[in-house]
Order: sequence, then structure tokens, then C-alpha cells
Amino acid sequence: MTTTPAGPAGPETPAGPAIPESRKRRRFDPLDLVSLGILAAGLLCWALGVLPTADALDNLTRVAPLVLFLGTVMVMVAIVQASQLFDLAAAALARLGRGSHAALFACCYALATATTVFLNLDTTIVLLTPVMLALAAATRAPALALAMTTVWLANTASLLLPVSNLTNLLAADRIGLDPLGFASRMWAPQLAVLAATALCLWFGFWRRRHRERDRYLVPASLPAVADKRLLWTAAAVTAGFVVAVVADVPIQIVSSCAAGLLLVHCVRRRRDLLTWELIPWRLLVLTAGLFLVIPAVMRHGGADAVAALIGTGTGDGAVLRAGFTGAGLSNLVNNLPAYTAVEAVVPPGDATMLLGLLIGTNVGPLVLPWGSMATLLWFDLVSGRRPGIAESQRLRVPSGRFIASGAILAATGTFVGLAALLWL
Repeated sequence: MTTTPAGPAGPETPAGPAIPESRKRRRFDPLDLVSLGILAAGLLCWALGVLPTADALDNLTRVAPLVLFLGTVMVMVAIVQASQLFDLAAAALARLGRGSHAALFACCYALATATTVFLNLDTTIVLLTPVMLALAAATRAPALALAMTTVWLANTASLLLPVSNLTNLLAADRIGLDPLGFASRMWAPQLAVLAATALCLWFGFWRRRHRERDRYLVPASLPAVADKRLLWTAAAVTAGFVVAVVADVPIQIVSSCAAGLLLVHCVRRRRDLLTWELIPWRLLVLTAGLFLVIPAVMRHGGADAVAALIGTGTGDGAVLRAGFTGAGLSNLVNNLPAYTAVEAVVPPGDATMLLGLLIGTNVGPLVLPWGSMATLLWFDLVSGRRPGIAESQRLRVPSGRFIASGAILAATGTFVGLAALLWL
């Protein structure tokens, strides 16, 4: 889509971060092709009757709020990034660390943990990933370390409260736990998983061998703002987004309102930001495809396979099997359909087994990009595919390293979390 200039009677368009032309001609990458292939497979299952129409429509209706959230929140992030709000936040965070990588790690770790626990994992990805990218560009701190801190903690810090993760809400509702009761069961697993995450982050990405210099560059001042009106509008919308999430307004409604307000501002003053790339089609296509393919698989042998993996026993062994089955299945098909698939075969009334499954589906999906929607959001952001993100902030994530390090944390974190649950 070609950018549209403001009309003659409209306000003058302020100068701001430009969107490179090269990004408008980007070719399909492997994840694009995977997304399209999964959607095609899902539609084929529907067309051939492998997935009945009633079930297909039921699953698409169920996933509609998630698709709405994914589409609108990425529009919001792109415009907020163009406002330089994330650049300012990154500079402030860099000055807080005073050049020490250890201090910066502690600040980023605490911030990502707090936003995940008290808001939710998607908010952590949406608000902190652009900050980390801007922080790396401004300070020459290790970009991959900063980015991995966000995506890992968005998943592994999401165990403590029901609000932290959609799967938590599903589990808490089934076993009848209020937020305090839920936290009383999950505080020990959460602490154990956070400890494992800290160790894996430090030794895998943050220690001296992974960075160019002993101290990062501390910005002497905050960056100059090109469009102050856009900045203040974005700041107000972002603050409202956080307040509404805390107030437990449905997140798809929050993101839709936030995106709508920012789009209205852009129509009036920054039409140069309105491009087709605002629409995160890959996320939407993959999400819809997964919710057609997975139910079809479950109808034709998948449910029996999951039941065989879980087994018919009870006790500690059953909890461990549920947790690791959830972790493995999450990496194959995404953690939300994985949770619902395994939940269906967990014996009614076995709260510990269900919480073990929850640990697996929250902590385990760190190996493959589609393991969780938070990870998919993160990949879309760090790849630089979103308009408003500077070319200098794009990050190439080595797939082998991402998979290997994610597998180590997924296995370690799931195990220590399950051990803490059983100990408690």
C-alpha cells in the first residue's frame, strides 16, 4: 500500500522516523510459508469433512478474540514505536544501569518479570520487546541477550497469577481457585522456574563471552523527539492500555480501542505511517490455521495418543507425565490448543495434575517459534517486519541457538517447576 499524503487543507505532516522502502518489498520467509501452509491444511481438513463444519465454526469463533487482539495490538505497537516512546524508555533504562551489564540484566529481568506477573505475557512482549531493541541500538549492549530476556520471561514468569496467562484462567476456572488460592499453589514453582530462567539467561546470553565490551554505552541525554504530539498521544494511549489491562477489561477490547485511537491520530496528522504492513497477516493466518488443524488431528487419533502419553495412573508420576506432555505438545502445535487437548484427558478433580500440565504449557513452549502466541508476537517484532521499527533495530535470531537454548530451559524449567509443585 502506498503511503497517502495529507490533503491540502489538512495539518502539516511532522517529520518523523521514516519507513524504509525496502520493507515494502520484502519476500516471503520460511515462517511465512509455514503459516500459509498450516492455514491451507486447516481449510483442506474443513473442505474434505475431516473437520465438520460445526466444529470448524466453533473453533474459529473461539479463536476470534485472540485474532482480534493479535491484529490490533501489532497496529498499536507499530505506531507507538514510530512515536519514539520506546526509544525514550530505553534511554532511561540504560541510564539506570550506569554501564554495568549485570545491573542492566537485573533491571531488565525484574521489569519483564513484573509486567508478566501483574499484567500478562502478551503485554510484556508488546511493550518491552521494542524497548529492548531500542536499548541495544542506543547502548551497543548485546541485542540478542536483551531480546531473549523478554521472550523467555514472558513465558516462564506467567505461572503465579491467573491473569498472567490465558491458560492460567482456564485452569483456575476448572479447579475453582481464586487469585490468592492459585498463587498459594504456584508460588514455589514460579520461584524455581524464575531461578532456572535467570541462570540460563546469564550463562547463555549475558556473560562476558557474549558481549563486545565490558561496559555498555550510557546515553548522555534522552533522544530528541521529532513529533511531540504523536509522542504524547502514544504515551497516553499506552498508559490507558496498561490501566485497562490491570482493570481486567478483555484484552482484545483494550487493544482494539488503543489501535483505533492511534489510527485516528495518524489519519489526521501522520498518514505516512498508514501502510498495509501494519496488518500482521502472518500471525493471523497461523493462528486461524492452528485452530483448524489441531481439532482435526484430535478427532482422528490425536486424543487417543495424548491419553496414552498421560496414562491412567495418578500420583507424582502422572503429574510429571502431564507436565512434560504439555511442554512437548506445546512446541508442536502451540500451547493453547495443547493445554485444551491434554486437559480433556486429565481425570476430573486432579488439581495437582492439572497444575502440572499448566507448568508444562507455560514454561515448555520455548523451542519452536509457534510454541506460544507470545513467542510468535516476539518473532514478528524482532524481525523488523513491523513499520516504525528502524532498520538498525532489526535482529537476526540464529535458529539453531534459539532452539538449543530454548530446549535446555524448557526441560530444566519444566522439571524444577514440577518438582517444586510436588514438594509443596
